[in-house]
Amino acid sequence: MGYSQIKNMKAIISIGIWLGSGLLTILLFFVVLVLNILLFPFDKKKKITHAQCFWWSDAVIGLNPYWDVKTSGLENIDHKKTYVIISNHQSMADIAVLYQTKMQFKWVAKASLFKVPFIGWCLGLIKHIRLNRGDFASIKEIYHQASQWLQKDMSVLFFPEGTRSSSNQMNEFQNGAFKLAIKEKKPILPICLRGTHDAIPKGSWIFKTKVSVKLTVLPAIETKEFGPGDFARLRDTVRARIEAVPL
Repeated sequence: MGYSQIKNMKAIISIGIWLGSGLLTILLFFVVLVLNILLFPFDKKKKITHAQCFWWSDAVIGLNPYWDVKTSGLENIDHKKTYVIISNHQSMADIAVLYQTKMQFKWVAKASLFKVPFIGWCLGLIKHIRLNRGDFASIKEIYHQASQWLQKDMSVLFFPEGTRSSSNQMNEFQNGAFKLAIKEKKPILPICLRGTHDAIPKGSWIFKTKVSVKLTVLPAIETKEFGPGDFARLRDTVRARIEAVPL
């Protein structure tokens, strides 16, 4: 097969991936919308609607022949416990990959993501936590909302880098999630993502090469022995453990 034929084939496959992923996301939105209406009096925590994202994640990942997604450490998740989940952040693909944990949680996500058609609308319907960057009142409010969810035995997932890193090298972690975990005496569940920064093409819509993506769930870190002034030690411990996961 010649170079032009290979290029054309990749373009056709890429069209199929984007179209299929888009249709799956539209389907997810309508399923979530209908269930949100039908189960409104019974599903206050939106657990059933959140769980719809699990099949969506499986389908989106399975549809893409360029993604090789592997998970490890899922045995470290105790689904009966409530966590402050800490993950590094590399790309929009993180959303689909993190649903592979099959965990119940609320994202803390930037407000602009909620405006993205269908997937962002799903986030709003499932009552995830909206962050307006640079707005002190909004930042204060998200920690208030996160505290409320933790007190209701719902885990909360933070990307403490604050923005996506462009490689496997992590940005510095911000303090808020660690202060919250200590205040609410909830264990931290560290998650390491590798390879997702290459999962979505940059500057092009064509998927060109196979990408190996690895999600690793690390053992939980109890916070009961940490005092309010120990947040930096907790932050650095969590970051070091995530960073130590082999590439």
